[in-house]
Amino acid sequence: MRRSHPSALHHRLGPASGALGTKRRGVALGWRFLGFILAALATAVTAGCSDGTPETVAEPADDPTSAWQVPRTAHGDPDLNGIWQALGTAHWELEAHSARQGPFPMFGALGAIPAGLSVVEGGTIPYQDWALRQRDENRANWLQRDPAVKCYMPGIPRAVYMPFPFQFVQTPDAILAAYEFASTSRIIHLNRPGAEAPLPAWMGHSLGHWDGDSLVVEVTDQVPDTWLDAAGNFHSEALKVTERYTRVGADVMRYEATLEDPEVFTRPWRISMPLYRRLEDNAQLLEFKCVEFAEEATYGHLYAPSNATEAK
Repeated sequence: MRRSHPSALHHRLGPASGALGTKRRGVALGWRFLGFILAALATAVTAGCSDGTPETVAEPADDPTSAWQVPRTAHGDPDLNGIWQALGTAHWELEAHSARQGPFPMFGALGAIPAGLSVVEGGTIPYQDWALRQRDENRANWLQRDPAVKCYMPGIPRAVYMPFPFQFVQTPDAILAAYEFASTSRIIHLNRPGAEAPLPAWMGHSLGHWDGDSLVVEVTDQVPDTWLDAAGNFHSEALKVTERYTRVGADVMRYEATLEDPEVFTRPWRISMPLYRRLEDNAQLLEFKCVEFAEEATYGHLYAPSNATEAK
């Protein structure tokens, strides 16, 4: 039998057979190269160990030129300017809770209260026995007792994690905190250490200072009427809130608040959560003057009987 010349065989089988052979040789070379790389890595990991025990490879040092740096104002303070908002369910309840039906079943799923994880360090609020009973009673009468239902100023810390944005406008001596809910605001004084509040107020008296890259704010002299969430958690006029705002990323700020109230709680306790910058085009606080929305909830008991009489 006559043997075919290799070139003739290649001609009959076409270019595919040549490509197949080239592919096989490439795969073989690839496996040999991979084996060489793995052997080199194994040598590098065990290098310097006399007993052959693998040695942990040290992480390269952070490059200060590439790491994120806290932005600063022209005066050198951390820059907290901007519009921020908390995401989550802390405004419904600070402690962990399951999803449940809302107060108006006719709204169906859209009116339900979503589940949420606790933002309280340790999971639960350390109430005194009597105060825990009061909290439960508040919860059972939420719509009648929650001041925010009637559009009252929410106080601190609740204003921070309401489902509405707020804005920081910063100067060297003070920071204006403006909240969309109820068009509320407060001034955090940075140049008045030890100053006393003239009177108790719904948003309290805020004195701030810088601790490294964190803004620390001591809030005192709040009226006892505000709640901490929509689940009946409350405080007395003795409440002191120590807030910490810390930039941890270009568009993220860490919020922490320590609450002290010896008349209601057995010890100080803390909450923490992230705050996110609003990034949409033309982000701004919009008007939410809610008094007109709360008229029925606030004054309905006064004119309901007369309406009933007129209906007759």
